[in-house]
Amino acid sequence: MRNRFIGALITVALIVPVTAQPAAAQEANRPATIGGHPNMNGIWQAINTAYWNLEAHSAQALDEFWPEGAIAAIPAGKSVLKGGGTIPYLPAALEERDKNRASWPHTDPEAKCYMLGVPRVTYHNMPFQIFQGDGDPLMVYPFAATNRIIFMKDRSEPPVDTWMGKSMGAWEGNTLVVTTIGQNEKTWLDRAGNFHSAALKVTERFKLIDSTHIQYEATMEDPMTFSKPWTIEMPLYRLIDKDAEVLEHKCVPFADKLLYHDLMHMELPKPSTK
Repeated sequence: MRNRFIGALITVALIVPVTAQPAAAQEANRPATIGGHPNMNGIWQAINTAYWNLEAHSAQALDEFWPEGAIAAIPAGKSVLKGGGTIPYLPAALEERDKNRASWPHTDPEAKCYMLGVPRVTYHNMPFQIFQGDGDPLMVYPFAATNRIIFMKDRSEPPVDTWMGKSMGAWEGNTLVVTTIGQNEKTWLDRAGNFHSAALKVTERFKLIDSTHIQYEATMEDPMTFSKPWTIEMPLYRLIDKDAEVLEHKCVPFADKLLYHDLMHMELPKPSTK
């Protein structure tokens, strides 16, 4: 597993000279279109609490972290599901979601520095960068040194399931539609234990509203987990700070105690009985 992380870190290291380019330099002479399509180059971020819970949720204390006081609390948030409501789980899957929630954070793949998967990587609480040229777009994320290529021509099936799967893109008018398949079942959709199976198919829609806003949608189809397809929606905001850049978050060392606590003769805090 660590070899996968090292490989990903090396990949991102090779493009650091590009990712480190300040936003102000990119803004100079910024064209409205590239190859006849909207120019989505830039650093983008979701400004909501979807990374905590896609569904509506109240502010809540994290009792396991009581020494942190008010710092350790879940912020309230509205549902980002299109039309509101809750995720349409199958009964057995809902029970699994509740088990995930009860065992958080120790079982959350994010805590272990695993790649976040699609769509979670998009609304994580760190910005990400889109590189768009004449070929396949590239999206770069700071957490776990993640990046993904959006294949515009290659429609072949991925040979194996991976943390990020395979993303294939196409333009529908001014909207970039990205279909991702081949993800493993190990990623979650948020910190609230919402999850999926390896059968998940994600269809994302990136629509540039203006130079600083993208309307983002992602539709989840997974007959092993959900009773019907469902969609989330939110705006993404382009960072316009003159020195904005995506900074690396090499989280592997931060997860060592969690991953190897048994070898280090350490005990995990007991989950809250609340």
